[in-house]
Amino acid sequence: MTGPSPEQPGGPRRSGLRNPDKAVRGLGAGTLSLEALVLLLAIQPIRVVGGDLSGAAIGAIVALAVACVVLAGMMRRSWAWHAGTVVQGLLLLSGLLHWSLLVLGVIFSLVWAYAWHVRRVILG
Repeated sequence: MTGPSPEQPGGPRRSGLRNPDKAVRGLGAGTLSLEALVLLLAIQPIRVVGGDLSGAAIGAIVALAVACVVLAGMMRRSWAWHAGTVVQGLLLLSGLLHWSLLVLGVIFSLVWAYAWHVRRVILG
């Protein structure tokens, strides 16, 4: 005998959230906002501890942080999640400028993949 089905008769699985779309948008926006904050706050410690941080690397960090903030505000758009994935790829690619950016890229790519997973579980 199996347990109760998570599916409701006549409808998709319910997440228990009042507004699952809004919750998922908040998760995406929060993730991108946190990423922007970490990127901007990481500039000085990378310069002090990690060695030479070129102007191109600083420019890439600032550009990626701005992209994260802009995308965080546009999470209502269906393409914003895909654009957020592109930002993660660009952060990984910026690891060619400095190794610490690659480390941040791996960390935030994993966080972003988890946010995608939560989105898929909640929205189906």
